[in-house]
Amino acid sequence: MSPPLKIIPIQLLEEYKTAFDISIKHNFDELQDSELSIENFSFYTSVSAVFSSKIEGEDIELDSFIKHKRFGVNYRPDYTQKIDDLYNTYEFAKSNRLSADTLMEAHRLLTKNILHPSEQGRFRNSNMYVMTDDGRIEYVAATPESVTSEMRKFYDDLEYLLDTEISFEDVFHFAAMLHLVFVKIHPLSDGNGRTARLLEKWFLAEKLGEKAWFIESERNYYNHHKTYYNNLRALGLEYETLDYTNAMPFLQMLPASL
Repeated sequence: MSPPLKIIPIQLLEEYKTAFDISIKHNFDELQDSELSIENFSFYTSVSAVFSSKIEGEDIELDSFIKHKRFGVNYRPDYTQKIDDLYNTYEFAKSNRLSADTLMEAHRLLTKNILHPSEQGRFRNSNMYVMTDDGRIEYVAATPESVTSEMRKFYDDLEYLLDTEISFEDVFHFAAMLHLVFVKIHPLSDGNGRTARLLEKWFLAEKLGEKAWFIESERNYYNHHKTYYNNLRALGLEYETLDYTNAMPFLQMLPASL
């Protein structure tokens, strides 16, 4: 029986499960924390924060951030500030249950040095366009008038999925689909990508336990960032006419991280 979801598409679920590589479960079970991690420093949180930031164009290297975070090397504040914020946001997520409220609090935390306080942790109230580097519109997000209603449906689906027992393969499908639908609604003035990638990881951890925080999905997305963006574009130019039957290449990127 199909789950009673309001906005998260399920038309690719059976095809996704049929193609799912069963070795992913073994690879997941073998995950363990890095020897570099100590009580007040997480290597994999650093990986997540650095590579999610690099996807957005931040000029930061993992080696430098680890020196800064674990060994106390001082860099210019503008070099580490936004990544510190995102690191702290992942740490917040690791100790709080995923919900509508905690996701918006996470956005507030990760945009401390990106947005004005009036825009942190709140839905946008203006039109939103994703632009190419040469100034062309490549995507028109949900209208500001529809953001609240679309996100209400999104949160209802999120709560249902969190409260419902689903298979290992289903968890990966819905984690990636939550990431994708959130980005396509684009409900925030900035930080949508960072928030969506955190949401994906957070959902995995809620369903599969703390090993999920060791999945290097953000690094995989960065290493294949052209493919990542091409797979996002494949659904269409405007929110109202998105075709989620084209989402399979995007959905398959998450398990490929393992």
